[in-house]
Amino acid sequence: MKKIVLAFSGGLDTSFCVPYLIDKDFEVHTIFVNSGGISSNDEKKISKRAYDLGAKKHINISIENSLWKQIIKPLIWSGSLYQDKYPALCSDRYLIVSEAIKLCKKLNTKYISHGCTGMGNDQVRFDLSIQAFGNYKTITPIREIQNKVTDVRGYEQEYLKAKGYKVSSIHSKYSINENIMGATVSGSEIDDWKEPSKESYILCNTPDKYPLKSKKIEIEFFKGEAKKLNGKLMKGPDLLKTLNKIGGKYGIGREIFAGDTIIGIKGRFLFESPGIAILQRAHRAIEEAIFTDKQNAFKPLIGKRWVELIYGGFYFDPLTKNLENFLEDIEKPVNGKVKVLLTPGKVEAVAVDSKKILKSIDAVYAQSASWGVEESTGFIKLLGKSTSTWTEVNKK
Repeated sequence: MKKIVLAFSGGLDTSFCVPYLIDKDFEVHTIFVNSGGISSNDEKKISKRAYDLGAKKHINISIENSLWKQIIKPLIWSGSLYQDKYPALCSDRYLIVSEAIKLCKKLNTKYISHGCTGMGNDQVRFDLSIQAFGNYKTITPIREIQNKVTDVRGYEQEYLKAKGYKVSSIHSKYSINENIMGATVSGSEIDDWKEPSKESYILCNTPDKYPLKSKKIEIEFFKGEAKKLNGKLMKGPDLLKTLNKIGGKYGIGREIFAGDTIIGIKGRFLFESPGIAILQRAHRAIEEAIFTDKQNAFKPLIGKRWVELIYGGFYFDPLTKNLENFLEDIEKPVNGKVKVLLTPGKVEAVAVDSKKILKSIDAVYAQSASWGVEESTGFIKLLGKSTSTWTEVNKK
C-alpha cells in the first residue's frame, strides 16, 4: 500500500477521507496541527477518531509559537486587513501544510491529502502551498466526489455509516474554525445573508453582556513586536490569548464579512479576533508617532500587498518574504508603550510613550513655532507654485 499523509481535523470531511483513501489502497497517516483552538482533551478525541477510522498512525503537532512568529507578527507589522476588514485568520493553513510535508518526507512518500471542498478558498491555499514544496501528488477525496453526487455531506455521512462509523455532530449548525488568532463562523443563516443568532458568538460576549465599565491596558512593543502586557513579559501566543479574553468581553474585533473570494464568488461569514484588533490599533499608534511622513505613507502599501498574498494562497511565494524583510527593517525603531482604552465594540489608543517619538524641538502643532510670518508665507507660496502656475497659464 502507498503511504499518504492526511491533514486531519476529526470533522466530517476529513473523517470521510480516511476510509475513502484506504479503499483507494493507501496506508493513511493522519496529522492534526493544533493552531490554538483545541484543548489537549479534544486532541485525544481527535487521535482516537483517526485510529477508529483506520489510520495507520496519527500524530498531533502544536504550532502556536510558529504561528505567532511566521504569521501573526508580520500581520501586526502590516497594519492591514484583507479588503480593509478581514485579518486573514485562515493563515494557519500554510503551517498545516508545512507540518504535513515534514511528515511526508519522514515517511518517504509523495502522496498528501486534505479534506477541502471545491467550493472554498482553502483548497487554493492548500494546493498552492503543496506545489511550492515540489513534486507532490495531492489527493482530494471531497473534490473527487462532489461532481458525482448532489448532496456531498449527505453522501459522506452515509458512506461512514455504511462502514459502521459514527458521524460527528460537532458544529452541526455552523462551520467554526478557531485558532489563537480568532474564530471564523459560517453556515446556516449567515450563508443566507440573515442576522447571525446568539449561538454564533464564540470569543465575544453578546451585546447585552458587555461590561458597564471601560478598561485600560498597556502594551509594550520591541522592534514592533508586542512583548509585555501591563508590564508583564509574555510569550506572543499567551499575550494574544489574554487579549482575546479581555477584548472578547467588550465585543471587540467581531465583524460580519462579505468578501470577494479567491474562486470568484462572494463569501459571507463572521469572525471574531479581539486580540488582533487591539494589537493592530496599539501598534499603529506608536508607528504614527515614530515614522516619518514618507514612511507612514508608504508602509501601508507594503502591508496591504502582504495581506493580499496571504489571503490569496501565496504565502510561499518569494514576494511574501521580500515584503516581510521590508517590514522587519522598518519596525526596528518601533519601541515603546501604548495605553489603550476598551469600551463596548471599540478600542482606542489613548497614550504613547517612546523615546523615538518625532517631537520637534522647534514647534508644537497649532501652538508655537520658531519661524515667523515671512517663512510661513514663503513656504506656502512655493508649495502651491505648481497649482498657481497652472491657473496663470490656463485662465482666459
